[in-house]
Amino acid sequence: MVSLTAPYVSGFLAFREVPFLLELVQQLREKEPGLMPQVLLVDGNGVLHHRGFGVACHLGVLTDLPCVGVAKKLLQVDGLENNALHKEKIRLLQTRGDSFPLLGDSGTVLGMALRSHDRSTRPLYISVGHRMSLEAAVRLTCCCCRFRIPEPVRQADISSREHIRKSLGLPGPRTLRSPKAQRPVACPKRDSGESSGEGQPPQDHSPGPRTASRPGSQEQAGKDWQ
Repeated sequence: MVSLTAPYVSGFLAFREVPFLLELVQQLREKEPGLMPQVLLVDGNGVLHHRGFGVACHLGVLTDLPCVGVAKKLLQVDGLENNALHKEKIRLLQTRGDSFPLLGDSGTVLGMALRSHDRSTRPLYISVGHRMSLEAAVRLTCCCCRFRIPEPVRQADISSREHIRKSLGLPGPRTLRSPKAQRPVACPKRDSGESSGEGQPPQDHSPGPRTASRPGSQEQAGKDWQ
């Protein structure tokens, strides 16, 4: 676990996070060269950036590995806006793999909005980081998606959160258990020789002394109960 010392400044994410990512890649290259990835999927932007050089570009240049920027939200640069027109284009993305280009006011295609899963209506914003065409970046990202987020990014997020939880001694996520079904209460069996009381007036079970009934009162009570 690392401690981030640089503050978060919009547009300068690379200066906050890339040094630690670069160190991890270098350690992997030295200790486990056989596990070196062919492509890096970065939770951030590539050329879809205020200066055309986001965290995916920064990391790609320093590692000399192909990089793809995979952002969950639209970075509104070069005239790109999350306005009604943009939302209408998103609505037209019907199935997994559908996409549309993110064309800036400069006339440059900065990336693609990709519907990565049939069950998710929120697109991903794919942009080139380093040594990768936009078409290949979109195709690769889509192939890595079991859910909305591509698995390399999703699994890294899950593992890092679990590591932080264990390091800080925090409780794990609660698991919801379905309530046990209530068993119906079985009616007690009645002895065949026991009087059922059918056709008899209700008995008085109130506490305290009981007074003798007047002659004929039981007969009258039986008639009233029937």
